[in-house]
Amino acid sequence: MSESKYLGVTPPISLNPSSAEEEAISLELLAALEAEGQFESVDESRNREVVLGKIDKLVKEFVYKASLKHRMSESLARSCGGKIFAFGSFRLGVHNTGADIDTLCVAPSHVTREDFFTIMVDLLKGRSEVDELTPVPSAYVPVIKMRFGGVEIDLTFASLQQPTIPDELELLDTAILRNLDEFSIRSVNGSRVTDEILRLVPNVTSFRLALRCIKLWAKRRAIYSNSMGFFGGVAWAMLVARVCQLYPNACAGSIVAGFFRVYVKWPWPKPVMLKMIENGTMHLRVWNPWIYPADKAHKMPIITPAYPSMCSTHNVSMSTKRIIESEFKRGEEITTKILQGEAKWTELFEKSDFFRRYRYYLQVNVMSTDVESHNLLHGFVESRLRQYIIKLESTGLVVVACPYVKSYDHEYACKSDEDLERIRQGQLPTTPTASDTPDPTTVVDKGSEPKQDDGSSSPVAGTEKKAFTSAFYVGLLLDKEIGRNSNGKRRLDISGPTHDFIGLITGWDTWSNEGMAISISFLRQSQLPDEVFDGLPRDRVPSTLKNGSAKSKKRREQGKEDGASATDRSAKKAKVAMAVVPSTSGVAVVVAEPAAKTDDVEKEKDAEDVPKPSVVATGFAAIAAPVPPPPKQAGIKLKLL
Repeated sequence: MSESKYLGVTPPISLNPSSAEEEAISLELLAALEAEGQFESVDESRNREVVLGKIDKLVKEFVYKASLKHRMSESLARSCGGKIFAFGSFRLGVHNTGADIDTLCVAPSHVTREDFFTIMVDLLKGRSEVDELTPVPSAYVPVIKMRFGGVEIDLTFASLQQPTIPDELELLDTAILRNLDEFSIRSVNGSRVTDEILRLVPNVTSFRLALRCIKLWAKRRAIYSNSMGFFGGVAWAMLVARVCQLYPNACAGSIVAGFFRVYVKWPWPKPVMLKMIENGTMHLRVWNPWIYPADKAHKMPIITPAYPSMCSTHNVSMSTKRIIESEFKRGEEITTKILQGEAKWTELFEKSDFFRRYRYYLQVNVMSTDVESHNLLHGFVESRLRQYIIKLESTGLVVVACPYVKSYDHEYACKSDEDLERIRQGQLPTTPTASDTPDPTTVVDKGSEPKQDDGSSSPVAGTEKKAFTSAFYVGLLLDKEIGRNSNGKRRLDISGPTHDFIGLITGWDTWSNEGMAISISFLRQSQLPDEVFDGLPRDRVPSTLKNGSAKSKKRREQGKEDGASATDRSAKKAKVAMAVVPSTSGVAVVVAEPAAKTDDVEKEKDAEDVPKPSVVATGFAAIAAPVPPPPKQAGIKLKLL
């Protein structure tokens, strides 16, 4: 490849082929990925093909029924066609055991999105091999989520401006976007972007193996989730593809090492692009931070290569940006050791220490009394949690508000109304059913997972009622100075963000005061339930993130200028008592700490008997759940004022 003809927006960094040592490291990477179960069996591959074939037939049946609804004759309705396109990791050839398949349902112009979320959903409900059916019409890209024949499917929709959809239809031509609404453009571009990525990669074999590695690493480190503010699959694919462009003749092991070298130093918000942005002839909006303020606000822009170019990482917050950057740094350190023969690939794939990393956590519990409603509620909360994160960051008191990428889901059998009410208030049984959602940092064959049962999820008999719950977690790193008053009391008031988020959820048009509930609990790390540790030690690990901000540093310097000595400040802090300072804004959290500079882990041990508080919302109004009085030592109190 000559420098006059290269893929990407800049010339390659190196055209040198990999050394024999680097090739050997790539073979070790391949073996490590095989040991981690990153390649599915032949039987699983065949099952995926069978499932896709069945869905394609269902799509044609859906278009036929929708056409009849729009008063077409039966013969004309049969000729309208319909087609599905697979994209994402399956189309890229990097899917692993148990991975979902991103699919696109393409229909002719007279078939509407409303038809898709009614007729298609009804057809899917009638299939015995379909379960966990969850339509999410309000998502950024409206989608039907389901499990079909044991395979997880995300099915999106696009209505093209043509009367029929033949089987030979392709989506490469930009003209196919003409007169489409923004939702259809986003849906169609999922497939177009995948094809463009493959076209812009110099060596597909090296790309695929390197991407498998990065995907496993991102999942294990709990930073693989677009909805939670991290990077989704297409973003990780574009990052790897860009490194492949920079090192076009490198093997997979070298690409992975180059990946971390490049992005640990990347000058965000400089965008990552695989090709120059096309303006096109259809006057569609393309990503442009010089014109659109929303685009300028993107923290870590990774731009899709297919017209119209969009930012695939618009959900990234300041907190998730810091976490991703810290993981890039860790990855760079480990891969450097791997190249030097001082570490193994398994070290890169070690599980995240999310539940051991922070001193404080928010637990967002949602509950429903029937499974279909809960699937809808779960999807809505998951898609809106990042808005809570952004509002927490805006208080100036929270340095990092990091969401965990998956929820912990349970089903309970309630023998009385009192049992049900306790669950509504976030007071879950101490020995719940094993989570229906596997730990996302563990990659396993979903079809072979054993169902654990301690009796609480057995079929409900008699007058028993069911409760379905999901717990989302947010790790908090607080500013060590901001929030302290003149007496040294440390006060964290998150009433505004909390009430806004509760109002957002309970204001959802599908919300039911009778059948749903939401509670938010403020917890110490020592108060987290056992299930989140998955058998690992509960002790906290030192955080690599700094909890001091420029504002707090300036405040400390100002304090010195005012003549406040360290001795005076310590004396004030020593007098701190556990109390709630009156607030006019609602929910307030007060963290009172002794003046002595003890280790954070020791403070956790001293406060293990602090009761778990929670705020419960069953409508627009928030009420306080019963909170026992805290002990005299350091602790936390959450109260509605």
